[in-house]
Amino acid sequence: MNMSGELSVFQRDTSHSPSPEEQGQEEEDEDWAIGLAFSSERHTDRIEGLEECAQNWRLKDRMKTVSVALILCLNVGVDPPDVVKTQPCARLECWIDPLAMSPQKALEAIGVNLQKQYERWQPRARYKQTLDPTADEIKKVTSTLRRNAKDERVLFHYNGHGVPKPTANGEIWVFNRSYTQYIPLSIYDLQTWMWSPSIYVFDCSNAGMIVDAFQQFADQHQREYEQLMAQSRNTLPSQMTPPPNFKQCIQLAACATNQILPMNAELPADLFTACLTTPIKIALRWFVLQNTSRLVPRMTLESVDKIPGQLNDRRTMLGELNWIFTAITDTIAWNSLPRDVFQRLFRQDLLVASLFRNFLLAERILKSYDCTPVSWPKLPPTSQHPMWSAWDLALDICLSQLPGILEGKETFQNSPFFEEQLTAFQVWLSHGSQKRSPPEQLPIVLQVLLSQVHRLRALELLGRFLDLGPWAVNLALSVGIFPYVLKLLQSSARELRPLLLFIWTKILAVDVTCQADLVRDGGHKYFLSVLQDTSVPDDQRTLAAFVVSRVVWNHPVGQEAVAQVAFISNTLEMVYEKDRLLRQWLVIGIGLAWHNAIAARWSAIRDSAHEKLFPLLRDPIPEVRAATAYALGTFIRSGGKTERNELANKIDQAVALQLLNVVNSEASPLVRKEIVSALQWIVLIFESTFIQMAIQQLEEEKNKDSNLLSPNVEVALTSSGSLQRPSRRSRAASSNITNLGTSPELSESGFYHSTNSVNPDHIRRAVSISSLSSLTASSTLPSLAFNTIYVKMWHGLSNMEKDPYFEVSNMAKKLTDYVRNKAKELLAARDTDLGRAYTYSNSSNDSMDKTIYIGDSPPPAAVQRTTPSFSRIRKRSIPSTIVEEGETSKELKDPLVVTGFIEWCAKHFAEPAASNEDIQLNSKPNHEKELSIEFEICGRTRERDTEMYYTREWRYARNATVRREAKEECQRPTKAKMKEVFCNRNPLVPSVIRFHPYDPWLAVADKDGCTVWDWERSVRLVHFNNQQQPRAARITSMEFVNGHDDALLLIGADDGSCRIWRDFIRTGSRLSSGTVEDSSAVSLVSAWNCIAEMTPSTRCSGLVLDWNQDSLQLLATGDVRLIRIWDVERELKVSDFPTGSENCVTSIHHSPRDRSLFVAACGDGSVRLFDKRCNAQKSRVMTWREHTAWVIDCEWISTDGATNLVSGSLAGDIRFMDPRHPTSVHTVVTAPNSQGMTAMAVHPKANLFACGIVGQHISVHDQEGEVCSTIAYHDGGGILGSKIAAVSCLTFHPHRVCLAAGGMDSMISVFSSDKSKK
Repeated sequence: MNMSGELSVFQRDTSHSPSPEEQGQEEEDEDWAIGLAFSSERHTDRIEGLEECAQNWRLKDRMKTVSVALILCLNVGVDPPDVVKTQPCARLECWIDPLAMSPQKALEAIGVNLQKQYERWQPRARYKQTLDPTADEIKKVTSTLRRNAKDERVLFHYNGHGVPKPTANGEIWVFNRSYTQYIPLSIYDLQTWMWSPSIYVFDCSNAGMIVDAFQQFADQHQREYEQLMAQSRNTLPSQMTPPPNFKQCIQLAACATNQILPMNAELPADLFTACLTTPIKIALRWFVLQNTSRLVPRMTLESVDKIPGQLNDRRTMLGELNWIFTAITDTIAWNSLPRDVFQRLFRQDLLVASLFRNFLLAERILKSYDCTPVSWPKLPPTSQHPMWSAWDLALDICLSQLPGILEGKETFQNSPFFEEQLTAFQVWLSHGSQKRSPPEQLPIVLQVLLSQVHRLRALELLGRFLDLGPWAVNLALSVGIFPYVLKLLQSSARELRPLLLFIWTKILAVDVTCQADLVRDGGHKYFLSVLQDTSVPDDQRTLAAFVVSRVVWNHPVGQEAVAQVAFISNTLEMVYEKDRLLRQWLVIGIGLAWHNAIAARWSAIRDSAHEKLFPLLRDPIPEVRAATAYALGTFIRSGGKTERNELANKIDQAVALQLLNVVNSEASPLVRKEIVSALQWIVLIFESTFIQMAIQQLEEEKNKDSNLLSPNVEVALTSSGSLQRPSRRSRAASSNITNLGTSPELSESGFYHSTNSVNPDHIRRAVSISSLSSLTASSTLPSLAFNTIYVKMWHGLSNMEKDPYFEVSNMAKKLTDYVRNKAKELLAARDTDLGRAYTYSNSSNDSMDKTIYIGDSPPPAAVQRTTPSFSRIRKRSIPSTIVEEGETSKELKDPLVVTGFIEWCAKHFAEPAASNEDIQLNSKPNHEKELSIEFEICGRTRERDTEMYYTREWRYARNATVRREAKEECQRPTKAKMKEVFCNRNPLVPSVIRFHPYDPWLAVADKDGCTVWDWERSVRLVHFNNQQQPRAARITSMEFVNGHDDALLLIGADDGSCRIWRDFIRTGSRLSSGTVEDSSAVSLVSAWNCIAEMTPSTRCSGLVLDWNQDSLQLLATGDVRLIRIWDVERELKVSDFPTGSENCVTSIHHSPRDRSLFVAACGDGSVRLFDKRCNAQKSRVMTWREHTAWVIDCEWISTDGATNLVSGSLAGDIRFMDPRHPTSVHTVVTAPNSQGMTAMAVHPKANLFACGIVGQHISVHDQEGEVCSTIAYHDGGGILGSKIAAVSCLTFHPHRVCLAAGGMDSMISVFSSDKSKK
């Protein structure tokens, strides 16, 4: 097919007009193509980390069984007196027939076999066999093993088949030296010798009696210990015996109380021991004896013993059966036991875990012979668990192959068990959630990781499970995933890399403590190699960057590990990668790598790391900018307070200045919070300097109040943080002022040098008490040089105190209040304890000027005059919060402010990649295909139906209907009289009024608040204040953002700030019939200073805004000589355009057809057209100066396919201008008799404009200037016939022919030409 033919499918056929259905679909598609502002996660989420939960999967005390005592009381050939054996009877002991050889040899062979069976489970333990022992021999063996084991576990295995049953007094039987008598051995004594931790295996009849007695004796030991402690209170702790912990000892007993062991001749006599130590062999024999096999009905015991393979070789039949058995018993235990019991019994000790897995088999087999094995801790019954059916099936399938294998006709075929279990797990995943019970196949999935055949599929399913959320990660960790995935990092298989990256990302996102294990085993090198490999896809490198960041997260060992491979140096070369998330986590990793690591900081300085990060402060992605501010903050903090030098100070000051320089061009509160958090370390490191500035500020404010400031006084810092330049006279006079010593750290910034000889490399934490005394004794402080680095920082922090976003301002206020409070405490100490110091001062000090001027250092003689008096002051105890030089507390304190940004970034990796709460809509799905929305996180995509899509689809269809109806309304004759359809009283006089483009909402702004009305139902929905300060700035602009979707409200005030509000309309309010006054749901999405240079004023236009939804840009101007463009998507300032006028801007609007054009009207009557594509100085392409008064409004209007401008001034003249002509093309006078005009509004589509006339009426005109309607009286709302007040504001509905008006009497009205709106 040729290209033209292929493209013709998508070309629209213009030979016929679209049908109404096609037209409606096209109109709906318009909304899908429009972008959304302030809808990203940083705007909708709380900036906080994952909720911390107790990590109970990691064992506090991992234990090992290091010693095993094998006690065999068989007395071969002699039956115990209290047991009557059947004939034939079970004889095999450890699979040896004791009657087939001499008693002594049989006993020794049984002991050797039992040790070999245990060595399979714990080969490194120390074994001691005691054959037909006496009580003394048992005491000797157990005491020796306990002494050698120290705090590790000792196993005591007791076979009592040749002695009487245990007694009710808690005794087991052994022999005397001559084997003529049975000697009782108390469990109480055995506990004393074995102590704890220990594990006991009792293979004898009535074994449950021993378990009961064990607990009674454990209580007795505890009581005796408490009595002993009460009697020896004065004993040193080192001399006291450790408390007993027999309750934690483990017991496994072959049967319950009053039960006798099975005597079936086809079974071994030590059936319980056989189940514990040789589970596969006894399971096969028991399976054949049950005669339940279907595939091989005539299987014999002899053929079972011929199964080929080794237990530790999973490729053989015997090895695979052992592997399946381990997976099944682990699964039964994990699904049946409480999590803490499972962790203790199946994950703490390898030998204990093996014994308890095999104990589950023993329970199943022995219960078939009316015996119930007993354990402590008690386990729930598991003999009927459904997984045993899977075990029987696996045995049946394997044994069905045995005859052919033994005959050499067939080869072994692996069991489908694991593949089927993975399929079952996959089915669970397709419907799984936290609300459902956990998947019982999870332990089997971990076992499958050992197989290369199924490993890839198992990792994929495991990753899908971990993606369900933190609960799934904790569940997987509790079942024992960690050692498996840790070992897999040694694999070099490239196909496993993306899965391992994703799994480790999920693990470390939930539990960062795994970093220690990762570094200890060298696993971090795997992720470093992936990160540095540029051929790896960016999404995988992002995961690797996150894992490395978690490795160094508050982990000095991890920081040292990555420093050995020059992590910071290598990463700096990658910070400009195209992928936004990769850039973000590379920068975060750098910040964490040098956090509190002085060596890493100096290494980074040699690479000019801070300078390489500076450009990222203007990155288009706010999260990257915030990460950069965080990294620079940790860079400053890592320098500490001690052992600083001039170079370190200059570098930190340069970093702080870079951070301050971007504040005014930064619209994201997320970034500004990180900037404040970073600047706090400058405040804490140079604390004494800032305290001196605060003291000077307080002194100067006090002097101002006392009218003591001379006209030529220098004011370095005013109360608002502003700077004033000194006069020449003041600079000259300063040379006669006494030099009052300051800390050496100030000398490089314009402060006076101390006269004492001080090491310049040593920076004091604060000035000494003597120096502060000298500062305060004269009621003056050394002034600061104009424009110094510290003054700039203080000025910047003071400005950020007034940030419109509350969290930013609150953080900045905490820093400044910290400094001011320290200064006030010092001044209070002077007033209370240094009052008498003035009597010792030189008389010349009394005539000294009360202020300090900037100048050169005074002569040393001046210092000598004051030295004697201050030396006496130093002897006094002066309370101060400033730490003196020489004190030990010189390290940085805990942070004054925290943001939670890094924790919030990490939280996203822990959350589900495609949860309904975290939806990122990439594109509108095809209507004709299955409904699906694509999500993308960390390079992984999913498609899932979402409720949000259905809501959005309904909303966009509604919008298309509104636009279609409004279009028909605009095409009707314009002579129709407009009727009042809504009238009500606003709380205050309205200043700005706006229609929601699609919902029947009317937003009305007054002096300091906003009220939202439902104008169709005459209901006030909500009222909220725009600011929380007592004296709020005046609201001068208001716009609906995302009006086609879930709308936000943008409000601008005359202090240059704008705020974005959401949830101002609650869902329930649409259905309510009464007034809704709950403003608690209204929340601030974002806020920033659009124009920080603006100051509040009641006579000017304030802040003037224009929002463009298509380009997601905001034009901001007003009482300034510039127009600022903000990119809301990037939350950055784009550029500034000079207005070229000395008057304020009163109106500004984008061109609806050409995004690069915008028009601004000024207070001098001029109308100016700008082009963004031009250089800022040449951007003004047209100026009209035909108005003689303040221009009220200037807007674009479409007529006959062309876009023209309409402007109106206070004088009442309306002028139509064509952007191609230097003069207006038409003029309309709307206010005859020199009445003037107070408000104006232009309908963008209906060729109408409305004017509020001074004579208390509203006139609606068409473009020819003819009056279409005149509104002078209210005709609805209960005040029929009353005259309208002077109009304060007007606006047209964006689509419908509806006009809203606000009056000076606080009345608001809506007028419509649509009769159906009455």
